[in-house]
Amino acid sequence: MIYSDLTRNNSLKHCAVMPEFTVKTSSREQMIDVTALVRDAVKESGVSDGIAFCFVPHTTAAITINENADPDVTRDILYKLHKEIPQQDDYRHAEGNSDAHLKASLFGASEQILIEQGQLILGRWQGIYFCEFDGPRHRRLIVRVLSIA
Repeated sequence: MIYSDLTRNNSLKHCAVMPEFTVKTSSREQMIDVTALVRDAVKESGVSDGIAFCFVPHTTAAITINENADPDVTRDILYKLHKEIPQQDDYRHAEGNSDAHLKASLFGASEQILIEQGQLILGRWQGIYFCEFDGPRHRRLIVRVLSIA
């Protein structure tokens, strides 16, 4: 973890905690609920009010926020992505994973979640998902927790 004590614009103090997690995926396309990992990073940071930045440093993986109450939601998302962006098509990228690059680009490499009174501000049914589109692999998830004074 990286700890720093900086002040920017006199309003954003960041006592940044930057844990890096390894996410082990088990299939080519998969959505893994990482909400608990992010909550643990916030708790360990001691930040009461701030922002949790989640970043996935990969071009064929992503992060998103969506429903975590019904596992059929992630199944439906992956089903529709697979149907609309098939693995095999008239792609030119030689590695054979163009579909994974497209899917990761649609979702994005980062999410920001507000923190209030030490808790992530998520909707009742929302969870944070690591999205694998070219697995199985060992992937990285970086979380930076910033305090807002």
